[in-house]
Amino acid sequence: MKNKTKLCGQEGFNQFYSDLFGPRWEALKESFFQENQSVEYKIQNCESYFLDSASVFAALCLPLQDAQNILDLCAAPGGKTLVLASRMPEDAKLFSNERSTSRVSRLKKVVESCLPQQINERVKVSCSDGSTWCKRQSECFDRILLDAPCSSERHVIQDKKYLDSWSPSRIKTVSMEQWALLSSAYRLLEVGGILLYSTCALCPQENDEILKKLHKKFNKDGTAFELLEPNPCVEEIKNFTSVKIPNYEKTEFGYHILPDVQNGAGPIYFSIIKKIASIN
Repeated sequence: MKNKTKLCGQEGFNQFYSDLFGPRWEALKESFFQENQSVEYKIQNCESYFLDSASVFAALCLPLQDAQNILDLCAAPGGKTLVLASRMPEDAKLFSNERSTSRVSRLKKVVESCLPQQINERVKVSCSDGSTWCKRQSECFDRILLDAPCSSERHVIQDKKYLDSWSPSRIKTVSMEQWALLSSAYRLLEVGGILLYSTCALCPQENDEILKKLHKKFNKDGTAFELLEPNPCVEEIKNFTSVKIPNYEKTEFGYHILPDVQNGAGPIYFSIIKKIASIN
């Protein structure tokens, strides 16, 4: 991509993503202004929560059978925590974490109002920096969901203030944060455990490139972890939502759900990792 460091503002934003997606960018851009495909998620008689059907799908792709200690590392506002909590085994615990004090307050309210008591009591909400958690513990969770902070192009393009101030340096800054979170999460994952990394970003710098970096650091010979294919069981959530599961597109290290071909669902990128050897 030529002269990408000089791109900025609305014109630069359009040029950057046009270079990435070619003729498809116009359809993608248009889909961001259409109504998002939100669905209701309701557990028993608790309050309803509305989230993107692609987000439901991504959380459904983290297998929870036989899980005991589950971590949602960047959990606010709480939609994916609800999907995990509603699916987890009866003897499992879910640690729902958020580093922002303001966002963790919202997360607590969602957990308290949208989960029945028998599930709520097995969910522990915490406020901690996920990127440094691995300095205190290691290999202690058998399932981890990392829905990492990202560029969120859908929101950028809908907000003139963010669009006017956009530059590729935003992507670079966010991807550094994502790498710190993913490398921490990988260290927190038990051998035999499964981690799902996701973002709502379009650019590969925040998606496949982060996974490629993980592969280069920990899995050079292919014996440290393996990538799993999605195998969601819609039956697990049939009592909570009537979501229409969107289709996904394969990438080098994961999968992408893009709104131009999925009636507004997404964008969501996700990759599923099974750890098969310790790094200690």
